[in-house]
Amino acid sequence: MNRNPVITCAVTGSGDTAAKHPDLPKSPQEIATAAIEAAKAGAAIAHIHVREPATGKPSRDVELYREVVDRIRQSDTDVVINLTTGMGGDLFLGPDDDPLNFTDDTDCVGQMERMEHVEALLPEICSLDCGSFNYMGQNYVYVSTQTMLELGAKRLQEIGVKPELEVFDTGQIWFAKHMIDQGIIDSPPLFQVCLGIPWGAPATPGVFQAMVNELPEGCNWTGFAIGAMEMPIVAQSLLLGGNVRVGLEDNLYLEKGVLASNAQLVDRARTIVEAMGASVQTPAEARATMGLKTP
Repeated sequence: MNRNPVITCAVTGSGDTAAKHPDLPKSPQEIATAAIEAAKAGAAIAHIHVREPATGKPSRDVELYREVVDRIRQSDTDVVINLTTGMGGDLFLGPDDDPLNFTDDTDCVGQMERMEHVEALLPEICSLDCGSFNYMGQNYVYVSTQTMLELGAKRLQEIGVKPELEVFDTGQIWFAKHMIDQGIIDSPPLFQVCLGIPWGAPATPGVFQAMVNELPEGCNWTGFAIGAMEMPIVAQSLLLGGNVRVGLEDNLYLEKGVLASNAQLVDRARTIVEAMGASVQTPAEARATMGLKTP
């Protein structure tokens, strides 16, 4: 059991959730405020996507990221900044008789373009999705190839940003360990075990245990699940020795029918942690634990 875990808050994500939650953070000011409120509730790390302020649609706009990061850094609240690089991997194939006729929803660019905001803003952490997989939706594939990931890992190593190795199934853990063996991931590696995202690993206790069994010795890792399994996986992650993640990217509800805020979800996770006899790490402690460069 991990008796001193790090809480990450994933504050908005990129899913089709803006219409489902009237207070989902969309503008840079709202996203930064949510990250700060989550930090005050006990989150040491804020995992950040950006959205188009007017529509709530996901975005890769560097200037939107810049405003969010600047607002957080200029606040009087400390929190480790973790930026996604997952945007730009969406491939929607055409019909079965014309699969290369990609639909208008396709947004698939190279790894360096996916990381432009990271290059510009140098967060302490950024995500690195460790493989392609069939995603929820017809003819929708999330694309993250071996070449893309190796290029990304090497560049992140050069600029001193810790990659959070997001793994959605056991084969992706296998590949992440291959990158570690290549020497392009610095020690200690940081993993994020992602559960319940169709069609990756399901959020069941046995699958979670199996994935943790495959993680390399000495790594730091966090587990999370989406939807109603968010809080049960907080407890299991802690029991298995990991850190925890919550937030509106993963789940919109505090309980059935009751919409949540990010701070409320962090507070609920912290209550679980403390009820289990553990205590949460501060951002400074998390930097030391995870081998992050001090901003």
